[in-house]
Amino acid sequence: MTQDLKASVARQRLALFNMLLEPMAFVARRCAAVWGDRAALDTVLLDALGTVPHARYLYALDTDAVQVSANAAAEGLVEADFGRDRSERPYMQEPMPPHGLLLSEAYISLRARRPSLTALRRIERNGEQLGLLGADFDLRDLPLTREVYREPNRWQQLKGDPAIRGSLFEQRRVESLMDRHIDEVLPVLEELVTESGVFHCKIHFSSSRATIWLVDDPFRYRLLHFDELADPDVCLAYPHCAYPEQALVCADEVRAVLDGFRRLRYADDIIYLRSGSLNIFNGLVALNFSCDGSHYLPHREFLDPESAFWQNAS
Repeated sequence: MTQDLKASVARQRLALFNMLLEPMAFVARRCAAVWGDRAALDTVLLDALGTVPHARYLYALDTDAVQVSANAAAEGLVEADFGRDRSERPYMQEPMPPHGLLLSEAYISLRARRPSLTALRRIERNGEQLGLLGADFDLRDLPLTREVYREPNRWQQLKGDPAIRGSLFEQRRVESLMDRHIDEVLPVLEELVTESGVFHCKIHFSSSRATIWLVDDPFRYRLLHFDELADPDVCLAYPHCAYPEQALVCADEVRAVLDGFRRLRYADDIIYLRSGSLNIFNGLVALNFSCDGSHYLPHREFLDPESAFWQNAS
């Protein structure tokens, strides 16, 4: 997981932790008051279920992680879980923080087989630990902060399949239909992006095809074969659409990006561009080479001949 993605996850976890801190402490105190009386403990947990935001189950464990209550659930008490040994579950392997509330890492639940979280709170009386209060959460039930993770705008390089890299110098670029007609194909793609609402396009040079996504229908992609890409009439199939104001890539930069793809396709007969894509909203260019290595970089860096990318490529 990248540092940016880790930071996004950490913000979500902090929001959830703060949401649970007081409710879990309150329920733990109520459990401590009736500890040792199973019927009373079940009643406390069932009554408290609605006070712990988004919890699917509440339960109590002894200090050996054996369940001393039923599972309190929205549908009532799940008696079958009394006596369940949870000591081998992932959340029991994590150390309890000094403040007494643990929010586990996400794991796959045993029953539903879905990503889940567990919160554990120490149950204490007169300074002595009696056990643990557990709360299970299904990730799909959590509102989190609703802050959508955004891909960082920086150059990233990823290595591909070692088997392909190992046989790299045994292969040579084979001229494709698109290679032979690239001067006809690239203007068609430029027109689709700048005038017909295509916000993301991926060009597969070796197989002479492209996939495109449209602003007016972003959930479905279109596959364009060589015959369609080489025929300017294809532009008539997509209505005119004003170039999006919120795009990070300016309309007059699209041609320069496509020309950069052309340059990389012909740069070398061994290490050459197999596919390239452009997303005008996040401003990223993606490149996949014959060695199966991939690069993701901001379009401005891609367009700068003095950038580190082009210095390494030359």
